[in-house]
Amino acid sequence: MTPREIVIANIECNCDRRIGFNFTKTENRVNDFTGANCDHNIETRRWEEGEVEFYTDIWGNTWHRIKYLSQGGEIFKPVLEDWKQLDTLELPDLDNPAYFEGARQLGKSDTTLFRVGWMPGWPFATCRYMRKMEIYFMDLIAERERIDLLHDRVTTLLEGVIDRYGEAGLDAVMYCEDLGTQDRVLLGPKMWNEIYRPLYERLTSRAHRYGLKVIMHSCGYNWDLVDSLCDSGIDCLQFDQPAIYDMPALAEKLRKHGVGLFSPCDIQQVLPTGNRQLIERETERLVNTFRGGFIAKNYGDLHGIGVKPEWDQWAYDTFISVGAPNGF
Repeated sequence: MTPREIVIANIECNCDRRIGFNFTKTENRVNDFTGANCDHNIETRRWEEGEVEFYTDIWGNTWHRIKYLSQGGEIFKPVLEDWKQLDTLELPDLDNPAYFEGARQLGKSDTTLFRVGWMPGWPFATCRYMRKMEIYFMDLIAERERIDLLHDRVTTLLEGVIDRYGEAGLDAVMYCEDLGTQDRVLLGPKMWNEIYRPLYERLTSRAHRYGLKVIMHSCGYNWDLVDSLCDSGIDCLQFDQPAIYDMPALAEKLRKHGVGLFSPCDIQQVLPTGNRQLIERETERLVNTFRGGFIAKNYGDLHGIGVKPEWDQWAYDTFISVGAPNGF
């Protein structure tokens, strides 16, 4: 089987050969993936004020973060500070075909790797930043008409991005949309199903029209939404904190839906301990629990979670030995 076939079989929970691998090539680690971005030319800015770094994003929001800590940050000034700005809000032309030449070249290539198109956003994550999260949550109740209009405009734009990746002949799209805290979802199932599920179904059905798999990253404890996410068309869930779940119960649920799990060794309860025995044991348990429908990966910001490279290497070596016992 080619790497692409291995990944697809794991996404569909029917791979009896080996797990999939998505690791950076810097240390010659195994990687079944390749990808393309929306290579826009939208200008963003960065500047520093003391210990704080500020930067703008493609949607027009301004962020800030404390330097030398995590790579991300928080919204400092949202692009939609006042709903009066909605009528004149200009969204970036992210569906411009000129931005997808790299995707088209990848689609025409003879690579046997699994080809992913990285999405520039998804409705919940994008719109909550455009209003600032605590304000956005109030808007969901107090400004529902305006929220629905904003959601529709962003979703329509993202449908165009999916079209470009589908036309390029890629294998999947992937996006990030954190829906959980440490012990619960940010939005209850009732509100999620009412407001967001129709948006998800629009986007996943658009992707499936081209044969694209849909891979979703979400941090936190998403248990109460897993069934709805799968039913709305998500093909693979990328969770960085698998140990936050009852893993056998999650595995059973995902197998029922034919949805794969894409995960590193847990980045909160396991990797940061630096306990080699625990890291190796829990990595092995992760593979064995989800075997047949599992893709392993590394976490891209080890410094941000307080993990030393050698701790991460212990997990990688275990993924290889347990996940591909018969080689490649």
